[in-house]
Amino acid sequence: MARLRVALCQIAPVVGDLAGNVERITGALFEAETAGADLAVFPELAVTGYPPEDLLLKPGFVSDNLAALGKVAQATERCTAVVGFVDEGLDLYNAAAVCTAGEVKGVYRKCNLPNYSVFDEQRYFAPGQGARELYLVGGVRVGVSVCEDAWDPTGPLSAQAAAGAELVVNINASPYYRERLAERRRMLATRAADASCAVVYVNTVGGQDELVFDGASMVFSADGDLGASLPQFEPAVAVFDLEVRPTYRKRLLDPRGRHKSAPLPEVVLSAVSRAGQEPPLPAPRAAPLGPEEEIYAALVLGTRDYVHKNGFTDVVVGLSGGIDSSLVATIAADALGPDAVHGVSMPSRFTSDASNTDAGELAARLGIDYRSVPIEPAHLAMTSMLATSFAGSQPGLAEENIQSRLRGIVLMALSNKFGWLVLTTGNKSELAVGYSTLYGDTAGGFAVIKDVPKTLVYRLCRWRNTRGEVIPEAVLKKAPTAELRPGQLDTDSLPPYDELDPVLGAYVEGDLTAAELVEAGFDGALVARVVRLVDQAEYKRRQSPLGVRVTPKAFGRDRRMPITNAYR
Repeated sequence: MARLRVALCQIAPVVGDLAGNVERITGALFEAETAGADLAVFPELAVTGYPPEDLLLKPGFVSDNLAALGKVAQATERCTAVVGFVDEGLDLYNAAAVCTAGEVKGVYRKCNLPNYSVFDEQRYFAPGQGARELYLVGGVRVGVSVCEDAWDPTGPLSAQAAAGAELVVNINASPYYRERLAERRRMLATRAADASCAVVYVNTVGGQDELVFDGASMVFSADGDLGASLPQFEPAVAVFDLEVRPTYRKRLLDPRGRHKSAPLPEVVLSAVSRAGQEPPLPAPRAAPLGPEEEIYAALVLGTRDYVHKNGFTDVVVGLSGGIDSSLVATIAADALGPDAVHGVSMPSRFTSDASNTDAGELAARLGIDYRSVPIEPAHLAMTSMLATSFAGSQPGLAEENIQSRLRGIVLMALSNKFGWLVLTTGNKSELAVGYSTLYGDTAGGFAVIKDVPKTLVYRLCRWRNTRGEVIPEAVLKKAPTAELRPGQLDTDSLPPYDELDPVLGAYVEGDLTAAELVEAGFDGALVARVVRLVDQAEYKRRQSPLGVRVTPKAFGRDRRMPITNAYR
């Protein structure tokens, strides 16, 4: 049985920051070299960050990425590093470089290019043709693959195992959504057991626009057992010893003793493991987070990275005393620190004393800056300005939405004056059905909970309070209301959220038609109402800010519906 010392380098590259990414890679590589690692594995496109999108259309960017890879290769010594980068030939390729002793010793080009959901890889890359060689690292035959290549049960990973690999490295930039970790674990365990080959899976970590990468790198034995796991949502470098069993007879020979596949040629990088006779280094075993904790961590990381990577230091949030703004302010305080969060109450004539009290109480518990800017003077001025134009009509939605738009003006004025990024507070349920005011509560730079359904908002608030009660109980108990007219409740305009959210989940994330929703057991009148609201609100969503993706299908790059659309 061979023993290989492996370093899982779960780093947080920044898209386009080539020099910074080289530093991140070489810093982790130094840790691996110092610990005597034979093999250090980095994420997919670690050199460029993922996804680089139309930066790839700039020849200069591709050339600079190759120069950056050269610096990484020069930093390698005895440890072999597998690093994601953009390769150039007749076309562009999503590739992995195998580097050691100061040089690039081999390149693998990704074969299966995802072109669904949030992925557009066929826009930029050509597919590779599969592995041309294996690498002898510490006496172990190692294959290399990239992300989607592992999801195909008859794809490159299985082919490399059949051709002699005893361990296959799979480098990834796999975005997070809820329950994604369990899906990956099932897939990788199956792939390892079917191929009878150990699998090293390394994922990137960090927020990139609306995407969040959760890390959670893993290693599986040839039996499909989980052997190592890194934490979710944080960078980590872990060095440990991996035992690789000689299972080639089970894998390579048919019942008559013949090889199923021709073996791939081997590139000898190191014939003996650096672990030698030392006591084995134990494998890390990070426990997965619970359902609400996982989603909350994704929202915190996505918010922190969007704010900081785009050069902001502070954010401003409109505090209504309601559940949504309370959650957004809490996430912001946890992500950036209380000193960087500014809460603004903007009461109107319809705002209750309880809402003002709850907003102030939340701010005090969080320790954030808090101020009140009443909008009543501006509201009176606006209604007076429009009095002639509105004469003869009954007060209604237009008058209500003036209040929301005035609040947007206040927040944007503070943003312009002090450089604070405005965080909007709309949730996925409201955005789905258009229960939001365009250029009002949609005005801002980042929509923290735009992919969080209303019922999940409540669960996240209750979970966060188990870690220290910051969201007042009164906020959790009050009926949802926009407070734009006397006695207003959300249920005046919408079905109850516990009825609405299941329909939205099936229609938006499940892609069921109205007829299929009824067949699935939903009330026909409810379905017709919800589907009509969702379809009519597409133009609003197209103009709303981006926000953290935490479900399998978020509005935006996930769900691209035509605005002008006659299909019903």
